Amino acid sequence: MKILAFTDTHGSKRALTKVKEKAKKADIVICAGDITIFSQDLDKILKELNKLKKPVLIIPGNHELQEEIKHAASKLDNIYPIHNSKFKFNDVLFIGYEGDGFSLKDSGFRKASKKFEKWVKKHEKVILVTHAPPYGTKLDQLMDDYCGNKDIRKFIEKHDIKIAISGHIHENEGKRDKIKNTVVINPGPFGKIINI
Repeated sequence: MKILAFTDTHGSKRALTKVKEKAKKADIVICAGDITIFSQDLDKILKELNKLKKPVLIIPGNHELQEEIKHAASKLDNIYPIHNSKFKFNDVLFIGYEGDGFSLKDSGFRKASKKFEKWVKKHEKVILVTHAPPYGTKLDQLMDDYCGNKDIRKFIEKHDIKIAISGHIHENEGKRDKIKNTVVINPGPFGKIINI
């Protein structure tokens, strides 16, 4: 299966055009948040992605609210908000969690992870989609320090997650790393095709 993952387009028409081009080669599309600048043109952008005629899974970043995404997606056939929920496609389980991207720890994620743990145990192939990157990787390194989320990292370390997709740190777009056997990736605004 081919997944097109992208993040942090912030309403860029150029980025959206690249995503739509690459999506032709994908079976499913994933957005790890910040598709807009504070929800500007959210309806319009989601309508464009809906035209791909394939599932588009999306979580809010720190520029959108879950309620706004849910409302806009409710009018569309192919857009699936997955914050704090799951989506199964073929034999892959996708789990999504928003997060503001500015916290080293996230009590909301810790609470949600109890539910996520039950889902992970029942599936061999799991992809975690978060806006905030996990702590201590190439995805959250800024200068000489790390700014990612420690709770997300702990969850990845504890469970057999195949791939963790995140964004938020624009300086690290396109970077990839590993936590144990989990590939962690920031696909950036132009997107990356991931094979699973």
